[in-house]
Amino acid sequence: MRLSGIFLSTTLLAGLAVAGAQSDFDPNQNVWSLTNGWVRASFQLTPDGYFLTQQIADLQSGDQWAAAANRPTSPVRLQTDHAIFDANTQFMLVAQYAQSIAPGGIRQFIVLQDLKGRAQITVIFEMYDKQPVLRYSLKYKNLTSTTNHVTWINMVPWTFADLGQRYTAFRVNQWSVATKVQDFQPLQSLLDTGGTSVEVYSGADGQQCGWMALRDGNQRGLFAGWEFDGRTKTTVKQDGAKGYVQFSSTVLNLNHPVDPFNEFQTPNAFLGLFHGDWDEAGFRTQRFAESILAKPAPDSSTFPYVSWDSWAYGQQLSEQLLRRNADAAAAIGVQLFIVDLGWARGIGDWYADPAKFPNGLGAVSDYVHSLGMKFGLHFALAEADPSSPVLQANPDWTATDSSSYFNASPLCLSNKPTQDWLVQEAIRMIDEYHVDWILQDGQNMVKQCTKTTHTHDPADSNYANAVEGINAVVAAIQQARPNVYWENCENGGNMMTFNMVKSYVTSITNDASGALPSRSAVYGATFPFPPRYAERYMPQSDGFTPYATHSYRFGGPWVLMSQLADLPNSQIAFLKDQVQNYKNQRTDISGGKVFHILAPGANATDVIQSYNAASDTAIAVVTRAASSGPTYLFRPQGLNPAQRYTVWFEISPSVYSQSGAQLMANGFRVMLPTPYSSEVVHIEPQH
Repeated sequence: MRLSGIFLSTTLLAGLAVAGAQSDFDPNQNVWSLTNGWVRASFQLTPDGYFLTQQIADLQSGDQWAAAANRPTSPVRLQTDHAIFDANTQFMLVAQYAQSIAPGGIRQFIVLQDLKGRAQITVIFEMYDKQPVLRYSLKYKNLTSTTNHVTWINMVPWTFADLGQRYTAFRVNQWSVATKVQDFQPLQSLLDTGGTSVEVYSGADGQQCGWMALRDGNQRGLFAGWEFDGRTKTTVKQDGAKGYVQFSSTVLNLNHPVDPFNEFQTPNAFLGLFHGDWDEAGFRTQRFAESILAKPAPDSSTFPYVSWDSWAYGQQLSEQLLRRNADAAAAIGVQLFIVDLGWARGIGDWYADPAKFPNGLGAVSDYVHSLGMKFGLHFALAEADPSSPVLQANPDWTATDSSSYFNASPLCLSNKPTQDWLVQEAIRMIDEYHVDWILQDGQNMVKQCTKTTHTHDPADSNYANAVEGINAVVAAIQQARPNVYWENCENGGNMMTFNMVKSYVTSITNDASGALPSRSAVYGATFPFPPRYAERYMPQSDGFTPYATHSYRFGGPWVLMSQLADLPNSQIAFLKDQVQNYKNQRTDISGGKVFHILAPGANATDVIQSYNAASDTAIAVVTRAASSGPTYLFRPQGLNPAQRYTVWFEISPSVYSQSGAQLMANGFRVMLPTPYSSEVVHIEPQH
């Protein structure tokens, strides 16, 4: 089943190794095996020409996920107007080759052509050292003489033997614009064996984060994430009678045109292995995201930032007001000063309002910089007011999406003229106002648009406005101004995807909704995402108490939305102390494994902990809401059993000295004397 001209590098036949990751190809059996010493994944082009998954194995735990005997599975799952390419399609091997990739990984290409000559499919696998994860995508090349449309893809194309086990699926809601108690709620579902699917609807304006985990009763687990910001539907189901569990993940309303001899590449996705509980699934996902996918953060010694945001004043801004708040912010240790919505002449008219800033917004930025802070600016890039000059001149640039953001109209970012204008406007705005940080906001960043007058296919706006829209616009701006960092803010965390992390250094998870919702957001979001992607906005309505500030201690950047210039000296002094405490602990939290011990509730005590193996330290935030007992018996997790630790508290004067084994087995009492009280627990090694 091979062409006579097939390219087989002798180096690759022996296996190409990079920092532990290697790919081996057996040309006699047409079998590929990728491994990094932790996991191994194997695939075969059978003698009959079917490209199939054999198994994925965890070499540390011994867990194996093998293809079901009566349910062949293939990484190739794609449909066009007139053809389906999957486990039942016969291919011949055109070429195969591998290349080293940073950091410490390998990328394997397997080029297949279907025997009917309709398409060339390139399967792309990636594996990285010290990551129990396989990343993958497909390229479809149209070999016909007519334009074809890719109408369906499967980004999670895995089917495995169920070994007679029962399985539980785990996913996490993202923020919902309509306030619901389910924001960032973790959801567990026991799969029935009759084939009923557990579903995840993810992407901008979706319901869940773009991630799912699965495990059986023996703690054998898988997790999957897909790198796409548009709407997707992902499912997992079990057919006990036929003995398999099956994943599927598709881009909704996909209708992407591919001209003759052109290519279409599916979004990347990844499949990981874990053995243990959901915290272990989350930790392995987070380490992969931080090491491989995520936009590099600013200096880890100063990030996540403590920020101030002007939204406490709404849109009633002025130069003098901002200068007064900048003085107060610098005095308490704020690092990033953000001017929110209301600075411009209008949404889509991205010039500073001269009535509010008679000396120019650049003068405010320069003053902020003189105080040692960075300067951030609100930018709703996918929106424009109908009266803005851009829409007055180009009324057809709007999308047909029904979303509305402060009465502005949605822009179609995959329309090339709109995109080009927006990129240039953003670069001008950054340069003119000396911007260090972009707070990207808006209502539904991936717009729906069915206009036939735009440069995208009218039936393909979900994909087009994700990949050729928001992705392309942000990438072009960031390439032009690489030293400006971006924050994802879509209505409080409504685009929590593994494509988002590649462009933004953090993401909002609660939109100034208060202390309890903030803790709930962090609790849920830190299953799939690293803590720095759980940014919190703290409104002034929370008050200035340890309960309030402790509710924002754990996670990514802490954003104060207070009228700082008007606070009494006692509250300024309190905030200064709390800001310093946050700075002292942020790196240990960011680099640690998160343990979700007790979920937040209105009448409950909640606990979240991080253990940082590099420093052998743990930090936990213990919070009592409206009711519950005056003490909580806390048993920390993840400590070194043989190490002796000192336990101390930020409020209580108590100090303990015990071994890790004693602390984890017996625990200790945390004092929570009244409703709405809290404590921060520190566990440090003794040397």
